[in-house]
Amino acid sequence: MLWNRLKILVFPIVIVWLVILPLSARLVELITINARITLDVRYATTNNFTGKVVYPSARCFLQEPAALALADVQVELERQGLGLKVFDGYRPLSVQKIFWNICPDTRYVANPAKGSKHNRGTAVDLTLVDIKTGQELIMPSGYDDFTEKAHRNYATMSSEARKNCKLLEDIMTKYGFVPMATEWWHFDWNDWKQYPILDVAFNELDKKD
Repeated sequence: MLWNRLKILVFPIVIVWLVILPLSARLVELITINARITLDVRYATTNNFTGKVVYPSARCFLQEPAALALADVQVELERQGLGLKVFDGYRPLSVQKIFWNICPDTRYVANPAKGSKHNRGTAVDLTLVDIKTGQELIMPSGYDDFTEKAHRNYATMSSEARKNCKLLEDIMTKYGFVPMATEWWHFDWNDWKQYPILDVAFNELDKKD
């Protein structure tokens, strides 16, 4: 009899807790999933298109399924003597507004009124590196080159750049990512729609546990 009463009292509380648990709680720091993935978080430096430091620290967060898939990409690449170098992952909406004010061009920067997949923790910017040397493979352009050189169909890219770009695209799509046509470095997690747009600072993510 007592147990039946407890079930009535406790179970609804558990159900409510599961419903209100924010999806932001699923954001994980990439290096905790696979520490062998190289980070080059440009927005924590002045070496980016804004010329300013816009992140407080050089860290990369992603929704957990995307981070796990990226770890699988790294494992497969290592068999070829290659690895990933990540430039950006989750991006707070407040930073997206800064980017839009500088470059209001939807080919390269999402309008913050609609939000970016980066703001959901479901987009990642990255390239390929040689594991032995740490050197980046030749790609069609540099990171954050907001010109047609960054487009996947850029007609005059070198054969080496085309090969490397295709290699990156093929392995990322194999593990559930969708390439962006105008930025060879940008990939979206295929299940991005279920995650909300967030404006949570990196240091606040440390407090979610």
